[in-house]
Amino acid sequence: MGLHNLQPAPGSHRGRRRVGRGPGSGLGKTSGKGHKGSLARSGHGGPGGGKPHFEGGQMPLTRRIPKRGFTNPFREEAQVVRLDSLTGVAGDEVTVETLVAAGLIRSGHGPAKLLNNGEVARAFTVRGVKISAGAKMKIEAAGGRIDG
Repeated sequence: MGLHNLQPAPGSHRGRRRVGRGPGSGLGKTSGKGHKGSLARSGHGGPGGGKPHFEGGQMPLTRRIPKRGFTNPFREEAQVVRLDSLTGVAGDEVTVETLVAAGLIRSGHGPAKLLNNGEVARAFTVRGVKISAGAKMKIEAAGGRIDG
């Protein structure tokens, strides 16, 4: 058996409805839409069709509900790095470049931030990386330091 000889089970697939192909097809002339009325029109607004969210003249939900808040277009989502994952960093310096080399963050995907998850195994010097207050305390307690 191969992909070239697969076919649906008998009776499970029905052919496409070809409308407007003459009177012999049974769906010629008005193409199964009857005569006149909104249901016969293209882009009709009858049952099962029409404008999305149109509520028949009632004030639409999107306009009934008040607007609140806003989206800050300048927000930068930080790439989170756990303290216990710093064991994969070569050397005793933690920078954006060393985190990228260790595979902990991706280059060009926003700033990195060290969070207080886990323990610090050795002393690190942190440069150019955001850091939480708890993570700062643990690094300094392990004999490391934070440079900017």
